[in-house]
Amino acid sequence: MMNELVERLSQGNHPVEASLRPEKTVAAFKESLERGYVHIKFTNTRGGTELGVKLDRDASKLEEADFDNQTGKVHIVGHLTLNYVNVRCIADIELKTLEGRGFLEPLKESV
Repeated sequence: MMNELVERLSQGNHPVEASLRPEKTVAAFKESLERGYVHIKFTNTRGGTELGVKLDRDASKLEEADFDNQTGKVHIVGHLTLNYVNVRCIADIELKTLEGRGFLEPLKESV
């Protein structure tokens, strides 16, 4: 049985934002990307669902991003476990707003 939250976030494209602390800045987002670990928040869930995503550097695309001018977008692909379900998180984030769209893709359980 699939978890309800995982099921909901794996259907359609949802509003997301880069979740950064202490400040939500492009510089902080770039540092997260360089570390290979970003926090993505699904904003249309009750209270927002913030996920820590380990980047898949080969699948993610950062070429369209101009960090110096804070324009363009990044395509993030990463993996995590949400409520005991292994999922891939796929999100496109606009640098200007640090917001975008994303969804989860449940992965086959490794048995």
